[in-house]
Amino acid sequence: MDINKLKSFPPQTVKPEPGRLLLSEPFLNDGYFRRAVILITEHNKEGSVGFILNKPLDISLSDIVADAPKFDGMMLMGGPVGRDTLHFIHTLGHKISGSKKINDGVYWGGDFEVVKTLISEGKLYPDEIKFFVGYSGWSAKQLEMEVKKNSWFVLPSSAEYIMNQDTSHLWYRILRDMGEEYSAYANYPVDPILN
Repeated sequence: MDINKLKSFPPQTVKPEPGRLLLSEPFLNDGYFRRAVILITEHNKEGSVGFILNKPLDISLSDIVADAPKFDGMMLMGGPVGRDTLHFIHTLGHKISGSKKINDGVYWGGDFEVVKTLISEGKLYPDEIKFFVGYSGWSAKQLEMEVKKNSWFVLPSSAEYIMNQDTSHLWYRILRDMGEEYSAYANYPVDPILN
């Protein structure tokens, strides 16, 4: 998707669905979701699943999976649910069997043994995959209610946003890309009391 087209998608009119982004509103004061950018990977009548794209962890794949090869890929906190689980999104759907297409050029999951083999053979690069500890989950209709309460902006996404390695500026960058009406939010302090 052309990033400039983001301005033509008012977040109030875009519905949650796989491949879309959730951008937390500036004053959402939740420890997990403050200034979060979340990729929705599943959304149906039972609920929703997604992964936080901008909360890096200071651990490596081999710290979590004992037999995993050394790899400099990004490890992120996916969310507060299932913090004893490991998930991944990537751009190699044609190489990693069992992958689920989420967006043009972006896939979720697949055969982890294939991932380890690709890493060992030097055929998988850090900018092609992101790993997540835990995930973000919503029960049936919960996400829709949070969107109605303006806790989230729902936006189209692109591989450029999803696979972006500069996680510290992602929330701000997307707000600015949404246009002047939303870019002012990027300057709001995390805690308005300290302003």
